[in-house]
Amino acid sequence: MKELSCIITAAMLLGANATAAHAAPAAPATFSLKQLTLETAQRAAQAALDKCRKDGAQVAVAVVDRGGNTQVMLRDRFAGAHTPDTAVNKAWTSVSFKISTTELGKETEPNKPSSGIRHIARVVTVGGGLMIEAGGALLGGIGVSGAPGGAMDEACAQAGIKAIADDLEF
Repeated sequence: MKELSCIITAAMLLGANATAAHAAPAAPATFSLKQLTLETAQRAAQAALDKCRKDGAQVAVAVVDRGGNTQVMLRDRFAGAHTPDTAVNKAWTSVSFKISTTELGKETEPNKPSSGIRHIARVVTVGGGLMIEAGGALLGGIGVSGAPGGAMDEACAQAGIKAIADDLEF
């Protein structure tokens, strides 16, 4: 009996060692992220604001980091009182769901499987919120609110991203 027990124990140890030898290497304990600098976020916001001004709209523009935290918020003098919060929430929504707010609006229309998303606090499903991405990485989001329609808000947000695009390519 004792010999059989020793043989079984030895076999189990050999099997465990063989399994460990073929196991995938452990993942690193840390990782690095790229983030927008404050200056880059400010340039994007200012470019978006300038585009809307040029097109005759008074808006608020927000840039958030990849975690949805506000980095920059600009509000033009005659932009509505609701526009700062809406701009921040558009940027937050885009980063949170990794989709433009225009597209999210389409995906969450009534009677669609994801329509309940519209009831989550802070979610804005009208145009004007875009992700800021470079090199396959999500860096943050930009939201614009106050132009006459989501399409114009989104065009201004695009102008903000375009203003910093060359600096982001890595």
